Order: sequence, then C-alpha cells, then structure tokens
Amino acid sequence: MAVNCAQTSASPELLKQVFQTIHAESCPRSFNFHMHTVYSDGRLQPEELIEQAIAIGLKGFAITDHHTVGGYQIAQHWLEKWQKSNRQQENSAPHFWSGVEINADLLDTEVHILGYAFDPSHPCLQCYLQKRTTSGEDYRAANVIAAIHQAGGLAVLAHPARYKRSQFELIPAAAQVGIDGVETYYAYNNPTPWRPSSIETEQVQQLAATHSLLSSCGTDTHGLNLLQRL
Repeated sequence: MAVNCAQTSASPELLKQVFQTIHAESCPRSFNFHMHTVYSDGRLQPEELIEQAIAIGLKGFAITDHHTVGGYQIAQHWLEKWQKSNRQQENSAPHFWSGVEINADLLDTEVHILGYAFDPSHPCLQCYLQKRTTSGEDYRAANVIAAIHQAGGLAVLAHPARYKRSQFELIPAAAQVGIDGVETYYAYNNPTPWRPSSIETEQVQQLAATHSLLSSCGTDTHGLNLLQRL
C-alpha cells in the first residue's frame, strides 16, 4: 500500500498505516522512527537532522529525544519554513511525527518506550517531558503507555532485544499493558552499512505477530549521520 505522507496531517491513523507497511528495507532511507538530537544525547542540531532527512529522501520520520520534545519543536518549525519556501517540492517533503523516548519499568526492568503522533502539549504527558526519568507510579510502563494514548499517540517498545530480560518476556508483558507496537527492525551490533539484525528481527517479528502488534524501524542515531547509530 502506498502512503502519501507529505500530503497528510501528523495523525496516529496515518502512522499505523505506515507501520503496517514497514519491512527490513524501509530503514534508513525511506523511514526512520528513532533519532536523537543535542536536546538529549545526540550530536545533531534539529535543523541539521531535518536537512539530512530531506537529503536522504526520507518519506517519514520522528525525532525521539529522551524525555523532551524540544528538538522536535525546533525541527518542526524549520520544516514548516522549508515547505513554505519550497512549495514546488511539496510532494517531496517528508512527513514528520512528534516523538519521544521515555524510560519505564516493565517486569522490574528499565525499558524505553517510544511515543509517536501525540499532542506534545497534552497535560498527561508533561511529567515525561522534563528531561529526566520519572519515579513511582509515573515510572510504570502501563502508566507511560496510558499517558501516550491519552495524548492521542502510539506507544512502541524500543529495541526489545537489548534489555536485561529477553524479548520473549518483555514483548508479551508490554502487549498486556497496552503497547501498540515494537521496534522490530533494529541494528543491535551497529553494522556498516546499517541493517537490522537478522536473528533478533525474526524473533521480534514472530512475537509481534503473535500479539497483534505493529512494527517500527529506526537507526537510534546518536551521532552525526542518520544512516548509522553512532
């Protein structure tokens, strides 16, 4: 199914459609839903990230800084200005969703939950956008997921094969507390060129299918190149 990202608002419904089309070749040159800027632990300025996204030809992407949407807001403003001054290239403008990466407790393990296509100003999300990990009830994965949903967004378990507990434990537990999807396509050993790790991808794909979860992909870029993690 073809998805015309540039012509549609940043809705979770469109994002669901995109996630349903994601495959091993989608990232990093068509879609990328896991990238960081200097607003958390990345090295790219938001404007630099957007420039690279356009140069690469991304169809859609999200900035997922840790516990902040500061980089997203700067990048969104830059992209809006770019679109106004490049109206003749409107069809080539990438689609840009809101994003964030939030630490949470799941099965007594700290995991990272990616939020997408949410309203950044929604009151229920504000405790998660203070550039720090929360505590108590707010730290529970179920409550993080619920907050993302209340803000109109989708919740995805980041790099599910990278935690102290295995993906075979965490994905079913995340599904039970309402997760929408998992980061199925992820490069765990940071290869050059970037490619999703085959064994983990197959395992996560099977778990996602079993629990009726969406699949996402992302480079988890922290460096200066959107085509790599570091």
